[in-house]
Amino acid sequence: MKDECGNAGFKKIIVTEDGPYFVLGDIPLVHKVQIVSGHGEPLSWKLVKILETPKDCYVLCRCGQSSAKPFCDATHCKVDFDGTETADTGLTSERQIVYPGSTKLVVRYDDSLCMKAGFCANRKANIQELVPITEDIDVRTQVIGMIERCPSGALTYSIHLDESEIEPDLPEQVAITTEMTSEGSINGSLWVTGGIAIERADGKPLERRNRITLCCCGRSKAKPLCDGTHRPD
Repeated sequence: MKDECGNAGFKKIIVTEDGPYFVLGDIPLVHKVQIVSGHGEPLSWKLVKILETPKDCYVLCRCGQSSAKPFCDATHCKVDFDGTETADTGLTSERQIVYPGSTKLVVRYDDSLCMKAGFCANRKANIQELVPITEDIDVRTQVIGMIERCPSGALTYSIHLDESEIEPDLPEQVAITTEMTSEGSINGSLWVTGGIAIERADGKPLERRNRITLCCCGRSKAKPLCDGTHRPD
């Protein structure tokens, strides 16, 4: 394992080859739990704990099998973890599609970032069905709320097509997440917010974004990003 902590001093997350995440530069680590409605619809996130970490650097599990989660205990070496990274290092603007049907709101979607958190739908409709009726201010407000709670940033919005995307004001932090399912609570992704730099094991940077989700179960097909594989079928 590389001693990436020797590079501490600036905020950055480094993905190591078939190994853990090194989190450098005094980035807060917190635990957030998903809040759901009585129908099981994801609504928001609740901060439940701020975890104590070394200021300069800490190391988070990526294989999903550490006995010291969320921290790495080198189990990845014993289980022959394959951490091969396949996530696109290009710009999300080159991959986004625009949902059609609205003159009041421009909604963009990048499928390669999506981890299927479920904030983009409720029991009555999904966001694609709602976008064409966002001339209704109540629907528009609902859609904006859905987008701003999307942890991966797969969904974004602007008011006009030629304007910059509007992003929620999120802190610089890494969140360990707990999701709620019909079977109970499960471990979710690592939710990175605030535009923290992320570097792949091959030295290539991922696009710097306000929000992004990283795999910590070891099974994503889009490593280092989360693709929702941690959820039960």
